Amino acid sequence: MIVRPVRSADLPALIDLARSTGAGLTTLPANEERLAHRVGWAEKTFRGQAERADADYLFVLEDDAGRVVGISAVAGAVGLREPWYNYRVGLTVSASQELHIHRQVPTLFLANDLTGNSELCSLFLHAEHRTGLNGRLLSKARFLFIAEFRELFGDKVIAEMRGMSDAEGRSPFWESLGRHFFKMEFSQADYLTGVGNKAFIAELMPKFPLYTCFLSEDARAVIGRVHPDTEPALAMLKAEGFSYQGYVDIFDAGPAIEAETAKIRAVRDSQNLVLAIGTPGDDAAPFLMHNRKREDCRITAAPARLAAGTLVVDPQTAKRLQLSAGDQVRAVPLSARG
Repeated sequence: MIVRPVRSADLPALIDLARSTGAGLTTLPANEERLAHRVGWAEKTFRGQAERADADYLFVLEDDAGRVVGISAVAGAVGLREPWYNYRVGLTVSASQELHIHRQVPTLFLANDLTGNSELCSLFLHAEHRTGLNGRLLSKARFLFIAEFRELFGDKVIAEMRGMSDAEGRSPFWESLGRHFFKMEFSQADYLTGVGNKAFIAELMPKFPLYTCFLSEDARAVIGRVHPDTEPALAMLKAEGFSYQGYVDIFDAGPAIEAETAKIRAVRDSQNLVLAIGTPGDDAAPFLMHNRKREDCRITAAPARLAAGTLVVDPQTAKRLQLSAGDQVRAVPLSARG
């Protein structure tokens, strides 16, 4: 498997992937016109023809037969062209000494605090390929690209995680809050934001703080929680240094997690090494490897061994990276060592 920049020829495969995601992945709508525009823009981005405010680094996961089975992306900066909304979870304290009452009520404040950060987005892997190293490769490949081209990204990276919803795609948070203001199904609002129609958020969303005690018990219970299918992705990002700082999605209340770019493990610990081709050994740990190119970027994960400033990989790995012995490679252990 390799991760590489998206190409126009990938569009049919992306449409198939988008149709299989269900609700919750707003940045990968099953809309051919919108996806074609996004792919074209991503190609411009990898060529260096987009400003950071508009940059969309869209990657695909490709197997050795050339089939596209997954997708992931990094936005250069959010909120610099149109507002980027989250709820900040705060606390309102009400007290009366005379009545012996002291109340702490969680409160939701509509905020644009995460504006300007780079964002991990559009992560989806076909169900048949959620095995081995594939999921970690698809997600973490973005960190090696960020490390190699650090000047293209913000000082902080965020990721909005999918919030709780039931088997029919209904969100308790949406049913208790958003529906009253938007008068539409959660899936429709989710889709509209995915195809770039975000003006209605500012037009319809209440600007005043919202006291969570007015929400249903089910809605309060899901604030800051992720969908069960997203728990492995959340654990993976936490191991890389991401944490929840009190910001949630305005539709499903899923957590927005964040990390300082320079402190992300795979960014901080990655090294530029000389590639050597040989036998890594039976006890070789899996490494994440990037061929240090931008438009022709190729990233893979495979067993490798550090040896005197070189990274020893097998011939198949070198072929996937389109590198030869003596070429430069950026690499980092795939996972943090305990």
